[in-house]
Amino acid sequence: MALFKKRTAGKPGEWFYCLEHQKVEEGPECPAKDRFGPYASRQEAQHAMDTARERNLQWETDPRWHDAPAGGEGEEGGRGGPQS
Repeated sequence: MALFKKRTAGKPGEWFYCLEHQKVEEGPECPAKDRFGPYASRQEAQHAMDTARERNLQWETDPRWHDAPAGGEGEEGGRGGPQS
């Protein structure tokens, strides 16, 4: 058993949403792989899943992110990013 627990980096006033525990945290309490943030306020962090859902919907419906399949065969078009 370790004598000292390593704290995750963070600043007071930064808010995170923990995906593992489904709760808002001030300063990160959980590993980065399990959280969204940082957010400027508790309220923003409380709506993290709504924000992610909205952004995913925008991405899924953005025609720039759906490339046409080459030659019309194979799988659905790739999603490699917008073409310049």
